[in-house]
Amino acid sequence: MAHEAATGESPRLVLVVGVAGSGKSTVGRLLAERLGWVYRDGDEFHSEVGRAKMAAGHALTDSDREPWLEAIGAWMDRAIAAHRQAVVTCSALKRDYRDRLRTGRPEVLLVYLHGSRELLGSRLAERHGHFFPADLLESQLSDLQEPEADEHPLVVETDLPPEAIVTAVISLMRRESASGKSPAGSATEQAAHTVVHGGPSTSGSPTGAQWQLTHGEQSAVVVQLGGALRDYAVNGEPLLDGFSAGTAITGARGQLLAPWPNRVGGGRYRFGGQDLQLPLTEQEKNNAIHGLVRWNLWNLVARTTDAVRLGTTICPQPGYPFLLDVCVEYRLGSEGLEAAVFATNSGIQPAPYGVGQHPYLTVGTDLVDTALLTVPARYLLRTDDQGLPIRQEPVDGTPYDFRNARPIGELRLDTAFTGLDRDPVGRTLVRLAHPCGLRGVDLWLGEGTRCVQVYTGDTLTEPGRRRRGVAVEAMSCPPDAFRSGTDLIVLEAGATHVFRWGLSPWGSS
Repeated sequence: MAHEAATGESPRLVLVVGVAGSGKSTVGRLLAERLGWVYRDGDEFHSEVGRAKMAAGHALTDSDREPWLEAIGAWMDRAIAAHRQAVVTCSALKRDYRDRLRTGRPEVLLVYLHGSRELLGSRLAERHGHFFPADLLESQLSDLQEPEADEHPLVVETDLPPEAIVTAVISLMRRESASGKSPAGSATEQAAHTVVHGGPSTSGSPTGAQWQLTHGEQSAVVVQLGGALRDYAVNGEPLLDGFSAGTAITGARGQLLAPWPNRVGGGRYRFGGQDLQLPLTEQEKNNAIHGLVRWNLWNLVARTTDAVRLGTTICPQPGYPFLLDVCVEYRLGSEGLEAAVFATNSGIQPAPYGVGQHPYLTVGTDLVDTALLTVPARYLLRTDDQGLPIRQEPVDGTPYDFRNARPIGELRLDTAFTGLDRDPVGRTLVRLAHPCGLRGVDLWLGEGTRCVQVYTGDTLTEPGRRRRGVAVEAMSCPPDAFRSGTDLIVLEAGATHVFRWGLSPWGSS
């Protein structure tokens, strides 16, 4: 069978933990098979005395588990020394047990299978011929100390089929690797659990569930519909012209745009020898606009007080016969808000891909006319009546030269800028400042970004929302990239693309 690549790091060892009935053995074995790695079941390391004690209905003590943990640790050391990538399962109920198995072994990634008491009990009741009796479940739950944030676990709910659990684990491993994290995590990741749930939950809101993030004086709200960013504020002052919990999303506010940003002219493109036709979602201009995930209800993958991660799947469909898993993570920190979008090609053929996001910035002015805008870009894209690029021009000598801060005035912007100037760490900073010049917000474009669209909202369907905020859209490619091929990403099977942008408030009133 073909094996899947989860990460470029070697060696690497996955420790799958959970109480009896969580499916450790099945999931561990399937995970090892999918990865082509070595597998060992922790039950194999129990002594005959320990097995007999459990079979007789007696729970093991810490002393009973001592030689068992030592045996598992010794096997892990041999696998690491031999540069064998491996999966091993172990209940590892207590923090001390897990620490003993992981200390001095930075290669180890922890996967915790979490299940409800009812689900675990029903599974054990149906299990026959195993030395562990169902009656001992309560003793395990009593001993259980669930993995904490600083253990950096991937926590997967066990109410999914085993194959789905394994797919979720591999997808998360890929994303961890693509984001440059080590198996044990980093200091900036110490607060993050990664939890996969069985399906989306909905609320009474037209945009589904709402997740509020807080960090010091900052707050943000992310919604389930499209994984959109609804609100971002500092000291209660909004820096996004967003939308309320009880209203629908209009004007693409805060929405994620994948697998393409902006427009595909006529919805028609050619890729991989196929002529493909996307649904026309901007019918007045005969375009396909802003991708396929805006109206999906995204699944909660992870959440802490200052971060949330959501995921969705783009299934093969008319006009886009490709399979992608897409995940977005929003995180508040000392420098502001960071958004990271990970897209993995889970199919068997290359896929065309692009991504962007559509927040509207505000600095508290009634209209954007008096706000000071800075866009460090050397070129703009001239467009036709369909909003499609027809040529690239220097901004020099045009009304679109915002390389130095100046008021937007009455200028109508729906303009893509390229030739971005970057700072020493590789970021481009687009700045919107209050007319006083003492405060504002920077939208930075990081990894995976190639251009930015700036839109003053003059054509919004709601007249009262026009020119109230400035949409600053980080994009991985320009409009119509599916047809032009400019900066188009060809995502190979199994590959992951990473796209990062963020908001940094500055100054004070």
